[in-house]
Amino acid sequence: MNDTQLLLQIVLAGAFFLVAIALDLYYHRIPNLLCLCAIFCGFAVNGYFAQLNGVLMAMAGFALAFGVLFPVFVLRVLGAGDIKLMMGIGALMGPKLLMWSLLYGITAGAVTTLLLVLWQVGFRGVFTTIKRYWLCVYYHVYFRPEAGEAAGQKVPYAPALAIGWVWACSLDNQVIELYGAVQHWIGGV
Repeated sequence: MNDTQLLLQIVLAGAFFLVAIALDLYYHRIPNLLCLCAIFCGFAVNGYFAQLNGVLMAMAGFALAFGVLFPVFVLRVLGAGDIKLMMGIGALMGPKLLMWSLLYGITAGAVTTLLLVLWQVGFRGVFTTIKRYWLCVYYHVYFRPEAGEAAGQKVPYAPALAIGWVWACSLDNQVIELYGAVQHWIGGV
């Protein structure tokens, strides 16, 4: 992969994440058009720079995102927009960076979700959820979440996925080398 291709992939992925974060925080959804644009750009960029190998890499990233995240969608842990966005990021960045992005995104999501829920409902809402879960287990009956409870809150996950992507990029050797080359180029201008 050459530097121009990698730089374009990073810039495009970053732009898609910024738009997705804004829409997810404001509307609690990530539009299909944004996800389709990310998927199209992934196949187009990789196909242009690496021809068939690029298309195969984009297909592998796209399919891996679907394969890993669709069961999570079925369990209602992530929304469809999050999964389609990551399918686009997988097509754009490839399977290796996608997997690391997802792993780091899960870690970031645990922290951001807890902080957001604490901000929305406070410790009382978290303790109410813990108490409800305990009662569900104790009585072997499911009790629906109440208003003001942590479990009833909508949590946008695009910010956590973006943090995971940035984290993965910051540890990737190719991205680190590109960053050094860009710094050198800017310093030489």
